[in-house]
Amino acid sequence: MVPFNVYEWLMIFIFIMGYFLITIEHVTHISKTSIALLMAILCWVVQFISYADTKENNLSYLTEHMANISQVVFFLLGALTIVEIINVHKGFQLISQWVNIQSKRHLLWFIGFITFFLSAILDNLTTTIVMVTLLRKLVPEGEERLLMGGAIVIAANAGGAWTPIGDVTTTMLWIGGQISTIQIMYALFLPSFACLITANLILSWSLKGSYPAPKEVEAVEVEPMGKEIFWLGITSLIFVPIFKIVTGLPPFMGIIFGLGLMWLMTDLVHNRYEEREHLRVPQVITQIDVSSVLFFLGILLAVDALHTAGLLDRLAKWMDHTMGNPNVIAIAIGLVSAIVDNVPLVAATMRMYSLNQYPQDSSFWNLIAYCAGTGGSILVIGSAAGVAFMGLERVQFFWYLRRVGIAAFIAYFAGIGVYKLFE
Repeated sequence: MVPFNVYEWLMIFIFIMGYFLITIEHVTHISKTSIALLMAILCWVVQFISYADTKENNLSYLTEHMANISQVVFFLLGALTIVEIINVHKGFQLISQWVNIQSKRHLLWFIGFITFFLSAILDNLTTTIVMVTLLRKLVPEGEERLLMGGAIVIAANAGGAWTPIGDVTTTMLWIGGQISTIQIMYALFLPSFACLITANLILSWSLKGSYPAPKEVEAVEVEPMGKEIFWLGITSLIFVPIFKIVTGLPPFMGIIFGLGLMWLMTDLVHNRYEEREHLRVPQVITQIDVSSVLFFLGILLAVDALHTAGLLDRLAKWMDHTMGNPNVIAIAIGLVSAIVDNVPLVAATMRMYSLNQYPQDSSFWNLIAYCAGTGGSILVIGSAAGVAFMGLERVQFFWYLRRVGIAAFIAYFAGIGVYKLFE
């Protein structure tokens, strides 16, 4: 292998240091978004300096990468806005009307199934927040509630892996052309479902008996038109893959179309009432988590800088030479995603391996989608869902590893086994 030059070493150092600072955000209290953005710009500065004689080529590469990244950014902005419109109308509170279960094990399974299918439509982070919030109304504080919360994390990540809109990494693969809508759902539903079932079987052994009486749920008071907004939002999200298949337009166009419909509806029903100003989209947009979108922008830009420098191609050759088997590579990426964020891992993998080497809907890309989506459940810091759960319930790292992580690890490989069985 050709040795790295000074500029390549500098770019590698910037990326590793930036990544390290991102992983210890909970210690430094420095936003991972600021680190990701600075890391991206510094990597591109090194790329432009090291190849100053090919400035036009660098600009061309940067423009091409930004065109691809913008699709992911606009998709996320649209999806987050739709979800927040539902949230401010208190549409998610409608779910609490359906829950009236005394058995602890039955409640675990019910919550797991709801989370699994809801995460396939929404993103796993939003689903986790919604379901943990619901759980806090149903189960008294204590270890049993934490155990059910851990089951929510596993179910949310498993549910997000088998649809193109359920997880950011799956969405990235979908937009990048590595997977298609129908095929990914066909290939990964059973493995993801097996992951859910295995984890719930293990976790349910710790739950015995029933609650004395059905816990009373507070009366659901949604905002005006909250029920209609809930169903319109869910339909808009489900419609995105159909929109892509029918029109051939990129996914972000479908999500923007859905956002436009919801914006129109909220304006029509709320514009005559001053007290409903908080329900209109201009106010809703101020509530969405823009920092997360900018984090993805920084990460993807940094990874593209490594790709432009040829570093990811060299890494791919090293992994092929060292591991050889693409299944092993995908499984390893999933396990690493339990420690570090799966977004840059998948972004790097997409740049490392071309569609010529692994065509659309090949076994490699399907396995990457599953492993990157579910591997993060093994540690509480390994996924956005886990981090949200940790923040909402103040979960300790080692408690999660001991009580939930082992179940998630076994469930991860159970899903892989099912995938290989039906491949």
